[in-house]
Parts: sequence; structure tokens; C-alpha cells
Amino acid sequence: VESIDNYAFYGCSGLTSVTIPDSVESIGNHAFYGCSGLTSVTIPDNVQSIGNYAFRNCTGLTSVTIGDSVTTIGEWAFSSCDSLTSIVIPDSVTTIGDEAFSWCKSLGSAVIPGSVTIIGDYAFYGCSSLSSVVIGNSVTTISDYAFSNCSSLGSVEIPDSVSTIGDYTFYSCHNLSSVVIGNSVT
Repeated sequence: VESIDNYAFYGCSGLTSVTIPDSVESIGNHAFYGCSGLTSVTIPDNVQSIGNYAFRNCTGLTSVTIGDSVTTIGEWAFSSCDSLTSIVIPDSVTTIGDEAFSWCKSLGSAVIPGSVTIIGDYAFYGCSSLSSVVIGNSVTTISDYAFSNCSSLGSVEIPDSVSTIGDYTFYSCHNLSSVVIGNSVT
């Protein structure tokens, strides 16, 4: 198996575990959308892209391991994964798609590596438990509403590589008390 195609396991709410073989190179759009019984997933190192909506509404998902070859996390890829508590994005990822982790209400921390250049619109929108985020030194754009409604976020350091902070990026971050902005922001 080289790919898990679009809608392959869409809405399989009784699916509790999945083993993705090392031969898989792509996970399609909506592939595991709504698999609410799925609690953990390991995306092997050969996978290069995680499609749009791939794991959206996997409300039981608590743990995700993303392999070292993934370059793109698609739009809404992990959106509304209510039980997801932390995410470590590998150094190969260059783009975090729009709403990739939006409404992950249990997400407490996120590490965005130096390989990422763009954090998409609404990428972490509504992650109300997000208290810690590390933004890597290659990010150039933090898009509109990227961290909006992250009501637990207390501080953020924006590296010198960032030249654009979008509209409403930190809107309704009520606990945000410390912001360090790099010297390249225009």
C-alpha cells in the first residue's frame, strides 16, 4: 500500500486503532475523518503529506506521532480533535495548513520547528488549553487568526524571521501577558 486515498475510512467511528505501514507515502483528504474511536496514530517516516481533513473530528485522538518526511499538514487535518493534548511537528514540515489544529480544545503545547515557513489562517484557532507555543526560526508568516481564541496562552516569542503577523492573530487571547516581537515584523 503506497497511499491511503480520500475518504478511505471516513466516519468509521468504531475504529479504535490503525497501523499505517512504512510503504505509505500519502494520506488523502478526509481519510480518517470522524473516526472518533481512534485514540492514537503513528504516521510513518515515508509519508510526505497529510491531506485536508485527514483526521478531522477524531475526537478520541490523544496522541499523534508524525513521521520525519511529512512536508505538508493539510487544511483542517487535525481540526476538532478534542482530546489531543500535545503535538510535535517534525523538522521536515514547511507548511501548516489553514485550521490544521483548530478547535483542539485539549491541546496544551505545540512546537513548530525551524523548517516551517507559514502558519496558516486559523491554524490553532480555538485551542483554549494552549498555554505554550514555540515558533521556529524560519517562520516568515503567521497568518490571520492563527492563534485567536487561545485563551490559555500566557506568552509568545515571535522570532526575527517573521515579517508578517496577520489580522486578529492573537485575538481573544485573554491571558496573553508577554509578547516578544522579532525585529523583522513590518
